[in-house]
Amino acid sequence: MRRPTWRAVALGLVGLAAAGTPAGADGPVQPHLTTVLQGLDKITARTTVLRIALGETVRFGTLEITPRACLTTPPTEPPESAAFLEIAVADPGRATTPAFSGWMFASSPSISALEHPVYDVWVIECAEPIETELAPPPASPPVPPPLPPATAGQNG
Repeated sequence: MRRPTWRAVALGLVGLAAAGTPAGADGPVQPHLTTVLQGLDKITARTTVLRIALGETVRFGTLEITPRACLTTPPTEPPESAAFLEIAVADPGRATTPAFSGWMFASSPSISALEHPVYDVWVIECAEPIETELAPPPASPPVPPPLPPATAGQNG
């Protein structure tokens, strides 16, 4: 029997997150508007905190980073943040090439990581939660009035 790869494990976790609900969550399910990342330039050893709104593209060195989703676990579960990122390399004089597209987890950045010789990028947290109004509980159906007691000797 083959052992599952880390990628398969990560995809399984994402599937759980997508299928969960806040009442019975099994992973990150609460959406946010902003992704907070940390970038490391391995040449200069400088780190940079990047706050990026969903859908916005920000440059970090030669990388173009676009977060598409950022989810956290509900307060009743162990803290976890996961972001779906698209990262491309825009080297001067060359066409932009995709470098990473997938989910990154704040608690386990090595599960799904950007592989680049100069830069590292990882998720710190999700910010600005999207306030979703919970639907009111469904109204219970009206209870019918009790039946009148049957009387003995009544013919119908």
